[in-house]
Amino acid sequence: MNPSTAFATVVVDELIRSGVREAVLAPGSRSAPLALALAAADREGRLRLHVRIDERTAGFLAIGLIRGTGLPVPVVTTSGTAVVNLHPAVLEASHSGLPLIVLSADRPPELRGSGANQTTDQLKVFGSAVRLFHEVGTPTQELGQVAYWRSTIARAVSTAVGARTADPGPVQLNCALAEPLVPTSDGPDWPESLEGRSGPWTSVHAGAAQPTAVAAGPKTVVVAGDGASQAARLIAEAGRWPLFAEPSSRARTGPAVISAYRLLLSASSQLSGEIERVLVFGHPTLSRPVMKLLARQDVEVVVVAPTGLWPDAGRRAAAVVTGLEVTASDDTDWLARWQHADQLARPAIDKVLADRLTGPAIAAIVAEAVGADGMLVVASSNSVRDLDLAPVVPIRTVANRGLAGIDGTLSTAVGAALANAGATHALVGDLAFLHDFNGLIIGPAEPRPDLRIVVVNDNGGGIFSTLEQGADAHADHFDRIFGTPHDTNLAALCAAADIPHHLVETQEALRAALTPTVAGIDVVEAHLDRTTHRALAAALTAATSQALIQP
Repeated sequence: MNPSTAFATVVVDELIRSGVREAVLAPGSRSAPLALALAAADREGRLRLHVRIDERTAGFLAIGLIRGTGLPVPVVTTSGTAVVNLHPAVLEASHSGLPLIVLSADRPPELRGSGANQTTDQLKVFGSAVRLFHEVGTPTQELGQVAYWRSTIARAVSTAVGARTADPGPVQLNCALAEPLVPTSDGPDWPESLEGRSGPWTSVHAGAAQPTAVAAGPKTVVVAGDGASQAARLIAEAGRWPLFAEPSSRARTGPAVISAYRLLLSASSQLSGEIERVLVFGHPTLSRPVMKLLARQDVEVVVVAPTGLWPDAGRRAAAVVTGLEVTASDDTDWLARWQHADQLARPAIDKVLADRLTGPAIAAIVAEAVGADGMLVVASSNSVRDLDLAPVVPIRTVANRGLAGIDGTLSTAVGAALANAGATHALVGDLAFLHDFNGLIIGPAEPRPDLRIVVVNDNGGGIFSTLEQGADAHADHFDRIFGTPHDTNLAALCAAADIPHHLVETQEALRAALTPTVAGIDVVEAHLDRTTHRALAAALTAATSQALIQP
């Protein structure tokens, strides 16, 4: 067995022993040993392999698989530009704390700097975005290599999942592979056994963090950002505090959730002005009213973060703790007032959204259609904000909010759907759809998801219509440099990839299109006029304010 083949065989085996069950591969020559080892493991049923022709798509497919399974996922590329096409996914994994394992094939050191084909400096190419970088070194037929390879993989996986640090994130192993790159029958026998241990080569353990007690006294709200988990809900319910939970927080359930929190913070100066303390879980990014709340000088901000990094964009955090515990409170008045305001606001919001197709109305209808066993993947920009305004529906929601980019959304949705036993829906804008359409190009031999994609098509960057750039003062240049119309026929694009497409023009038609069982990939498209977005946002705020005025 030649050294590159032995190395790849050991690496894939140790990844599986360390808990890897899904792997993503982008084809290439230099990565052939790893590709062949992954294919063999796939045939044996030890893991499931996904092959993609586009490295950026491959990276975000791995992100989706991680979000769907909670397990580390390796992505393998050849050398050169193939590696750096993973950079957007690596950054998202870094900011979201996702265990993405990059195995970048490389030329041996003697070929670097020589002008050899597809050869560049791949060492620490992702900079500080990875939790660990390691140059594995060119495999050689020496004693001790197997222990070195296995311990390196065990360390990489444990670092990626944050076993010791509670700080999960991406890692990169740069694998210098020399020819021959395919198995050969000649050559001496390998000098030692390639076998591993019964489990991971190294089992890594860490002690549990101790929670910090928090007093029940001040008028407190709990903000649950992306990835907050059920801990935010449990604390809010124990303290009888209002819960402002973003769709991807994994905490948007239960009696403490205030569905219209974003509008209430803007519309009710009385309620919001009484807030004395905010407990922050996860990574909140959606709402400007929440960001303003977290920057207020008269509000104590306590951030719950298990790692050395914590969100504090307002620079007002008074304390950062690894966990919280609170004595159950009998005082229900503060929460009841927020619940009452929410109950007044919700009918007013629904009235504004009734009858016609709007972004928030579409988001609410899609959320209703997902079902208890389903999953919703939602794009950044308007899509996730529209969902944030919807009535609370207990569904599993996935979003790439680490850096909140629109890139890779469809690939993430495909990965999440492949990992999900139930049907998966995706809610995306037209730009997110176009940006990652390659994510829907799946080879005939590859596992295929059950995924329904709802595209809210306002022919460009609709979110800018609601921001400062959308004011009348910038109207002369707005459409070209912010609105960016593309006039693309999405039905024709779907037809080119043999993806069923349905165009809907009413709420009733949308509900009907979402009724059939999700089987394979299909696309439901709704057209909106983005010139109406700004007026709709103002109407929702005004309706909420009016609803809170008691007769």
